[in-house]
Amino acid sequence: MSRTAFLELSFHLGSLDAEAAEDAAFGCGAIAVTFVDARDDPVLEPAPGEMRLWPATRVKCLFNDSASHPGVLTEALAVTLGIDASLLEVQRVANRVWEGEWLKDFHAQRFGRRLWVCPHHERISAPDAVVVMLDPGLAFGTGTHASTTLCLTWLDAYPPTGARVIDYGCGSGVLGIAAARLAAAEVHAFDNDPQALIATRENASANQLHGRLQVHASAAELPAGSDLLLANILAGPLCALAPCFAALLRPGGQVVLAGLMEHETLDVTAAYAACFDVAPFAARDGWVCLSGRRR
Repeated sequence: MSRTAFLELSFHLGSLDAEAAEDAAFGCGAIAVTFVDARDDPVLEPAPGEMRLWPATRVKCLFNDSASHPGVLTEALAVTLGIDASLLEVQRVANRVWEGEWLKDFHAQRFGRRLWVCPHHERISAPDAVVVMLDPGLAFGTGTHASTTLCLTWLDAYPPTGARVIDYGCGSGVLGIAAARLAAAEVHAFDNDPQALIATRENASANQLHGRLQVHASAAELPAGSDLLLANILAGPLCALAPCFAALLRPGGQVVLAGLMEHETLDVTAAYAACFDVAPFAARDGWVCLSGRRR
């Protein structure tokens, strides 16, 4: 088999609409479209249902090498996008086992004393390890982002033994799965992104959590009187959701808030002051995790 099996056409997204650019590429025969960081900028974790891109985003479109002559394909995509063909870069890409390429740089990580997030191609030998088996996927959250790291470290420090837990904006489900692994009695995971719900169900099944982790497509289905609520989203939604979170937690119930940066700490703390006593748990790389109790 040829080792140059694909053509990659790439361009800066700029002011183009992301969804329209993706549709244009697929309309020209692309078999995959990927949005990547063009400038090494951080991306805040998206709110539930939100697609958040980098300030400078590059779009990579993969085509079968035999689909069309590169020049013809470039011109067709440029016309469809409404940009000059000179703005498109073309390169041939070797045929590889892409799943292996994706996984090779993702390794087991420990959070706190005994909590691990581990891809399926690795094993943890520590006798007291609490392991979440998780591969990189389409939904956000493998523990590599600082805000997720902070939440997992909190869970290791304060295991929710016997608790009813809500993972609000669950993404991959990593926080809810970690809570279940740390002996939570039940976990309720919510996201309004269908992709996140699929990922959470699959990851919960892979961790053999049948019946202990429930996935909800509506926040209205989440149980009131819960013991712990985890929300790793963004400062704006965190502030807006403070009354909702107060309604979901019993008096004395704990809340863990992440996805905010250091300069947003006062705003988020103020938004929770009416019903919660919250304070910084830890900070990392400019990100802060707040935790506290429902009064």
